[in-house]
Amino acid sequence: MPDSKTMHLAFDLSYLHLEGRWRAPGSWTGAQFPDLRLLGEIASIAERGCIDMLFFGDGVGIPSTYRGSRDEAVRWGIGWPRQDMSPYIAALAQQTRHVGFGLTYSSTFMHPFYTARLLNSLDHITGGRIAFNVVTSTRQADAANYGFDELMEHGQRYARMIEFVDVCKALWSSVEPDAMIWNRATGQVADPTKVHAIDHEGPFFKVKGPLASAPSPQGHPVLIQAGGSPAGIRASAHFADLVFGGGGSLERLKAHRSSLDEALIAEGRDPTEVGILWSVPVVVEETEAEAHRRHQRSAEALGIEAYGVYLSHNLGYDLSTIPERFTLRELQATISATGASPVGLMQFARGIPEDEPLDRRDFIAHCRDSRKDAMFVGSAAQVADRLEEIFEATGERGGFMLSSLTAAPRDVLNIVDFLVPELQRRGRFQTRYGEGTLRQRLVK
Repeated sequence: MPDSKTMHLAFDLSYLHLEGRWRAPGSWTGAQFPDLRLLGEIASIAERGCIDMLFFGDGVGIPSTYRGSRDEAVRWGIGWPRQDMSPYIAALAQQTRHVGFGLTYSSTFMHPFYTARLLNSLDHITGGRIAFNVVTSTRQADAANYGFDELMEHGQRYARMIEFVDVCKALWSSVEPDAMIWNRATGQVADPTKVHAIDHEGPFFKVKGPLASAPSPQGHPVLIQAGGSPAGIRASAHFADLVFGGGGSLERLKAHRSSLDEALIAEGRDPTEVGILWSVPVVVEETEAEAHRRHQRSAEALGIEAYGVYLSHNLGYDLSTIPERFTLRELQATISATGASPVGLMQFARGIPEDEPLDRRDFIAHCRDSRKDAMFVGSAAQVADRLEEIFEATGERGGFMLSSLTAAPRDVLNIVDFLVPELQRRGRFQTRYGEGTLRQRLVK
């Protein structure tokens, strides 16, 4: 098993072509989304740097929250276009040997039998390198594509998620690891006593089972969950092998770790066996001055109007409808009443006093600037210092999801060539891949 003092690193590739990143210097050189060749180049660079996982978030709707229209999202590339990354992962697995792949599907809309079968197949194709990021969906544009007139209530979404994962896990276990025989002499394919129906009947799903597939290398994928609300943390404690944690102050991260530990104990699980990958947006260069220069350029990729479209989509609430003057407390209550997650708002609006009167344009500008301020910008040594500080303060369990890459493959190269060697010199990151599946390398 990996040393508990060594952090894991993953690249969040969910936004490489979105929100203006596609046109940044050093980004998508000689290619346009969704060209597989660029992702293949990134995968090869990541494997050279012993990166643990390439992570793909997802959304299935063109954002239409802002002013009730998709036009501005289409115009500026906000949250779209996106592809289903499962066939891309199947292709990338053929040109890599070690790096893992995180794939996202929504338990709010998907069916567990289809999802379990698909991920089983991908686990075979990748040789046991699949992680499943289970999400609930908070966006009306996504819901509309699955026939929902409105968002499912917050608590219901998490109740459905827990049942969804329980069904998936039962299906993955419905064919025992040694069930397959493939005896050429007798013609017997499998032992029927090791293939079981699951006979699940619950509030959301009715599934007979078993999964009509051979057991996969990992048994089931590494399960990732990112909920930061109390319901989300309880869901993480119930089933997650690895937790995807949001950003924020060090005290906020420590509080998340503490809340998760309490929830894991309540579930009868050992907190030392569940790590958190903290989402950290980074810009790394050879010098601090060069890093800040590139960071400033990336921060200006979206204007205020375009950022309002982006923010509305991510909050699930049309910010064009808010009054010219309001308070954060009032806005939080309004957004919560629609069924959208209040956690997202607080992540964007960090630093704003709850009862301070706000102007709409200034509010959007503050949210944009607060995301810039959350980035780790500097030389390899400076960024490594901050990563070590968080890693130590949160119990040295897990690591980091390096996100908001400004330009790809440029930022991927910089991380692998500058940051990774610095962390390796400090004994904080692996110098080679361990043996076995992604689960064996990431999960205790």
